[in-house]
Amino acid sequence: MAKTRKVYPVGAVLLIINLLMASRIPLSRSILLLQRTNNHFPHSHFTPKRFPKSYPCPLWSSSFSSCLQTLHQSSTTTATTPPYISICYSSISKDPVTDEANPLLQDFEFPPFDVVEASHVRPGIRALLKNLEIDLEEFERTVEPSWPKLVEPLEKLVDQLTVVWGMINHLKAVKDSPELRAAIEEVQPEKVKFQLRLGQSKPIYNAFKAIQDSPQWSSLSDAQKRIVESQIKEAVLNGVALDDDKREQFNKIEQELERLSQKFGENVLDATKKFEKLITDKKDIEGLPATSLGLAAQTAVSKGHTDATVENGPWIITLDAPSFMSVMQHARNRGLREEIYRAYVTRASSGDLNNTAIIDEILKLRLEKANLLGYNNYAEVSMATKMATVEKAEELLEKLRTASWDAAVQDMEDLKNFSKNQGAMEANDLTHWDTSFWAERLRESKYDINEEELRPFFSLPKVMDGLFNLAKTIFGIDIELADGLAPVWNNDVKFYCIKDSLGSPIAYFYFDPYSRPSEKRGGAWMDEVVSRSRVLSPNGTAPRLPIAHMVCNQTPPVGKKPSLMTFQEVETVFHEFGHALQHMLTKQDEGLVAGIRGIEWDAVELPSQFMENWCYHRETLMGIAKHYETGETLPEEVYSKLLAARTFRAGSFSLRQIKFASLDLELHTNYIPGALESIYDVDQRVSKRTQVIPPLTEDRFLCGFSHIFAGGYAAGYYSYKWAEVLSADAFSAFEDVGLDNSKAVKETGNKFRETILALGGGKAPLEVFVEFRGREPSPEALLRHNGLLSVTTPA
Repeated sequence: MAKTRKVYPVGAVLLIINLLMASRIPLSRSILLLQRTNNHFPHSHFTPKRFPKSYPCPLWSSSFSSCLQTLHQSSTTTATTPPYISICYSSISKDPVTDEANPLLQDFEFPPFDVVEASHVRPGIRALLKNLEIDLEEFERTVEPSWPKLVEPLEKLVDQLTVVWGMINHLKAVKDSPELRAAIEEVQPEKVKFQLRLGQSKPIYNAFKAIQDSPQWSSLSDAQKRIVESQIKEAVLNGVALDDDKREQFNKIEQELERLSQKFGENVLDATKKFEKLITDKKDIEGLPATSLGLAAQTAVSKGHTDATVENGPWIITLDAPSFMSVMQHARNRGLREEIYRAYVTRASSGDLNNTAIIDEILKLRLEKANLLGYNNYAEVSMATKMATVEKAEELLEKLRTASWDAAVQDMEDLKNFSKNQGAMEANDLTHWDTSFWAERLRESKYDINEEELRPFFSLPKVMDGLFNLAKTIFGIDIELADGLAPVWNNDVKFYCIKDSLGSPIAYFYFDPYSRPSEKRGGAWMDEVVSRSRVLSPNGTAPRLPIAHMVCNQTPPVGKKPSLMTFQEVETVFHEFGHALQHMLTKQDEGLVAGIRGIEWDAVELPSQFMENWCYHRETLMGIAKHYETGETLPEEVYSKLLAARTFRAGSFSLRQIKFASLDLELHTNYIPGALESIYDVDQRVSKRTQVIPPLTEDRFLCGFSHIFAGGYAAGYYSYKWAEVLSADAFSAFEDVGLDNSKAVKETGNKFRETILALGGGKAPLEVFVEFRGREPSPEALLRHNGLLSVTTPA
């Protein structure tokens, strides 16, 4: 997910909405899909441009390929022939004066990302909600406890809001502006009010209960039973069973949580954007690689320093990931590293952008919400829809912490000894702004690997080609560029079609690869645009095909050079593609549990983390690692070093994730808002057992912890480690049959596709895993991959 992953402040609004609006952050991967899309917070101005419009090629048609070829052959093709609309809202009555030109209210095959503007949001969403209210009233009046009279009309109703709201929130994440932000903020309470109205509908809740108690229950499929059970559980978590006065209180809490979460994310992004470090003396940035200097100069040009060059500057350092990480890893100027580090860990912690009070209020309201629902704390509410329990999550984290501690301590000793041998004055006093720098120097020395020197071997086009070839090999699919078929929000966005072995389209996806700090939020995520659905079939026979988008923040091309990636960025692309595959390769026709919908949150990272393992597979890596100028393949000895370096500082990296997960659980179980112990006291206390170097006293990392305060990971960050166990064990199935055994790999890949990727939320994730693996998961593979099996001394 995240690399990133999503935000769900409104809570458990009826599972259908929650599932339909799913974020790795960043997925913005989320089960609360409708809320999740609220949580991307990009910003700044962007001049609207016109991009290719969508064309009338039916997504479900076997003639899609010939249709697309025809479009490419004739630039004069128009939609004068009756188009097959895959997304249409014919039930929405439109005001011919105010709504005729509003793209949010028009029928479309692909979302009109190119023409939606901030001015469309208020009238469009209000018109949509007005008609949905009418539809909901009629639905409640006529609902019956049967699949055709309950689930199918409900899915159709919710899909309208899912797609439209998802569209504008996606634009907020990738093409933000003050006008768009203000428009969304204004109509969001109205949207939340409708969500709560739907989520607390007693006629709908009673109908689901009646189905569960009826004779037809035994005849329902496993997927249908999962839907009914999930709807009942989510309705209860959404307050349907509360008395009127408590329900009113619950709704006020949900509205306020939605507002606070959005404000939290906006503050983080605004604080990140606000910081700029102008450097005019090249001595101050000695050590930064050419790629980073190019980015810094490019940033300076965009900020008005029109004469900035890579060689002579000036350069601007920001807190965006590519810039921040480059300074931490490569800047020889220790003072600069300290300044940038301190700025990063104190983002959004002062002035008008201070998130401290927001965090306190979020935690207070989450606890009140949990108590209203009859739970002791918010973590119990979160776990009600997950695989784990609070106890099981804490047990896993402690087991992994114990296995990682000694290795992390040794990591720090290695850095101290190495830096001392290099004559570093700070060797005996290494701290936070030193570890990344000296770790990179040690890695270069130990494995003779320089991340920056590897960039020329990982150009984005080659990486994507290799990724698509891998998908063809293990999953039997073809991925073809389909630029021009769908409108896009930026000229750098690519659009792809996925075809099965017979050449028939089965899914589509957008890919937005590059960082745009002025308008695009940081991180990496995957999200759905529309899901696979039988009920929403455009032609009444074949199901609607799924569409996804993948978003990254890689270093953009500089001059004539393509985007040259670090190995970590390669892993990120593989990660997000794993999420996208689960969405796109689903064979589940029940829309409410298709793809990532309905999958317990702590299992949703399985496919993404699974895909990362292939970055270390020799044939896969050597297939993508081609020098962008010479075509030379990555030398064999470098591959061997990359493989050996996989476990470098594994204990430290593991502890870092365990710290985040443990802090998250502690804040949502034992922390008492308003008591003597502050949130920062909790951070310091948890860090004593999870960090070799304790945080700075002034560290305000929590003010930027968007995963749990503006995303879907509240009392759920442990999911990364939980799913890591599942994904490592799943990949070990391929290791067991032999990664060089192409026939066995294809067979195992097909089994993975037909279970993990195909079944979606239609079956419990543990059952799906056992169906694939033949047994329950074991942490052995994860510890083995990380080189931690033998390190078990408790701390």
